[in-house]
Amino acid sequence: MKATHMKTTKKILLTLACGLLFTTAILLQACGGASSERSASQGSAATPVSKAATTPPQQQTPAAAPQSAHETGENAAAAKPDAREGHSHGEPGRVPRYAKTSADLKNLPPVLPASQFTGMTRAAYAAVKEIPQTIAQLPCYCHCDEGFGHKSLQTCFTDDHAAHCAVCVEEALLAYKLQKEERLTPAQIRERIIAQYGGAN
Repeated sequence: MKATHMKTTKKILLTLACGLLFTTAILLQACGGASSERSASQGSAATPVSKAATTPPQQQTPAAAPQSAHETGENAAAAKPDAREGHSHGEPGRVPRYAKTSADLKNLPPVLPASQFTGMTRAAYAAVKEIPQTIAQLPCYCHCDEGFGHKSLQTCFTDDHAAHCAVCVEEALLAYKLQKEERLTPAQIRERIIAQYGGAN
């Protein structure tokens, strides 16, 4: 009877051991699966690479460069009418018209106010207004007597003609300087003007 009891006890213990091993195996399998799922989850949760970091930025089309100052100046010059239109170089050796008699010096047309102009042009208009009879006895070597019918250099300053002609301005300022600083007479000034500008025909 004692032997039978021992056998029964062994069977129970063996059954319990098998059950324990089976339960342990199930638990190990369950833990292994959970670990695999956790690793996969962590892998998928990794920070994705930004498209912005891998995609090259789009190149912006550069804005059209503005016109340079040089080009703008050329366009403006092309649109502006020739200030010397109507002027001629005259025949070689020809002295342009000027006042030769006292009658020519009477009733000279008024000169435009110098305040309408600036720089050297303003100074030239002021000079002619101060010594109009001297200026009237001088020829203008832009040869405006042919192109515009001017009677002398003085006529160039009765409108804005001289404002568009460097020759008129230079002659007037030179004449003023020769009269005021060197005390030359109108005839002497005329000789200097002819000598300086007459050869440039």
